[in-house]
Order: sequence, then structure tokens, then C-alpha cells
Amino acid sequence: MRPFPLLASALLASVCLAAPSAGQSRDQINPLVRLHQRHLPMFGLYAPRAVSRGPAGASDGTPKTPAELASETLAYPNSDFVFDGSMEDDLEPGLTAFRSYVTALREAGASTRTHPLAVKTQLIAPDPEGVARNIGRELDAGASVIMFVGVESADEVRRGLAAMRWPERGGTRSGDGGDAPAYWGLSPSEYRHRADLWPLDPEGELVNWTIVESREGLAHVREIAAVPGIGVLWPGAGTLRSVFSSTGSDGERIFDEEGWEAAIQQVLAACKEFDVPCGYPANANDIEMRMKQGFSVFVMGWGEGGFETVEKGRRLAGR
Repeated sequence: MRPFPLLASALLASVCLAAPSAGQSRDQINPLVRLHQRHLPMFGLYAPRAVSRGPAGASDGTPKTPAELASETLAYPNSDFVFDGSMEDDLEPGLTAFRSYVTALREAGASTRTHPLAVKTQLIAPDPEGVARNIGRELDAGASVIMFVGVESADEVRRGLAAMRWPERGGTRSGDGGDAPAYWGLSPSEYRHRADLWPLDPEGELVNWTIVESREGLAHVREIAAVPGIGVLWPGAGTLRSVFSSTGSDGERIFDEEGWEAAIQQVLAACKEFDVPCGYPANANDIEMRMKQGFSVFVMGWGEGGFETVEKGRRLAGR
């Protein structure tokens, strides 16, 4: 993996941000592609919580309106992307809420240029054709990044990547763009031209994230990382924590921290070997360590802890 400037000066970062690089579109819509092309780390947050929380931090069960969520999102300006993981298990309710959220973001003045949207999709292996259709629906709702979860084979990745590309580009993407052009600020024909997969298409604006979070996936992580078209490869640190935990004879859970960390490093090694950026769900206590190790894309939970982590990461990166 190409080295990322982790502790570069602010001056160097500003020069990098100002100067166009070879192969970069002059009018790029998705800022994440620009950051990738300039080999800069990026830091994003989960979307704000959909329910209110009381003074003690516990949910009081009061749902927030899409307009309230959009307003909260726009109030914090330093997140490079907005991440939504609600469609991983059950697409329909998550997609309905996501569409309303995207509409509210657009009405509040946001767009892909300012708030690119990353979403999880379902496990590909159990129903490749069904998930391919759902990937098209998520893209039609305005997403510019699709994360494949629980990947265990290179074939799953290839099927998912095809679902992100139009048939005229050799893919299988269904739908006609739906509401995406409005959020992207493009006409339907302009959107169709631009909404291709980077880096397979150097002028593409869509990005894939692939997450490995099982022993089977780890066994095939090199084959997965070698598939052209993955934008970011992630170790599923939270799920892997469960994978590397067991129940002792006394009924207590035992966490194999050494095995867990080895799994994370196994994914990072595959990223480096195949020159793929590596992502991690960091916090303020570990982001500096993970950046030094070579991770370069980070997602954090919404709230003060996440804001602190974004600020720390940007400062370390000279951004």
C-alpha cells in the first residue's frame, strides 16, 4: 500500500489539497475519490442517532425527524463522509429511512460534493442476485460508497462490484439512477456517465468498501484483496472480537486479544501487499497507533467521542 502522510505539516497538506493530480477529473463530484488520489487519510462518522438521548446518555425513545437528523449532520463540518449501517440486516425499513434522510440532507443544502454517503449492504453469498438488485437500490437512493459485509471469497467481491456498474460498463446494476442525480446535483444522463466504479474507471465516482470479519474470510483475505476495484479493505474489528471470543467452563467469556489483533494485522498485510487502502473503526485512544500502522480510512460513532477522534486524526494527518 502506498504510504500515507500521517504526521505531515499543515502546509504540505494544503499544497496537496490545492494541486490537481494526474488522472483527476477537474470537476470531481465525490470528494473521497480526490482524497484517495492524493493518498490522504480520511475520517468519517456514522449518521446521527435516529432517537434522542437523555442527560445520562440513554435513549428516551423519541424518534428524530429526517430534518432534525439532517440539521445535526450539517452542524458538524469536518466529517469526510456520512456512514449508514442500517441496511445490513433488513433492507426495507433501513432504505425507507435512508431515502427520507437523503431528501432532508438535500433540502438542507447538502450533496455528494459536501456529504458523500457510505452504506452497508447485505451478505452477498446467500443471495447474490437479490443483493445485486439491492445494491442498485441503495445507489439509486444517493449512496456513493457501498460496503460489502462478511465477505469470504473473491467471487463475492466480483459479483458485488459488477452490481455497482451499469450494463454498458460491463456490470449488472439495476435501476435507472432513481433519486441519486438530485443528491449528486446532476442530470440523469450526467449521473449515469459519472456513476462508475473507481479505480476501475479512473474517472469513476463510486467507491467500494469490502469488510472481512470471519475466519473463512481471513483464510481468503489475499485472494479478496487482489480483486481489482476494491476501494478500501476493512477488518471487521467489532465482529472479529466475537469471533476471537469463547465461553470458558465457568460460563465467562474469554477474549483472545492476541488472536484478534493478529487477524487485524492479517487484513492490513493484505492491503499493503495489493496496494489497497485499509480502513478501521477507530477511537481517540487508538487512531494514532492505527495510522502509524498504515490504516488510512476511519469511521467513528456520532457524538463527542467521534468528533474528538476526527479532529485528532485530521491533526495527525496535517489536514
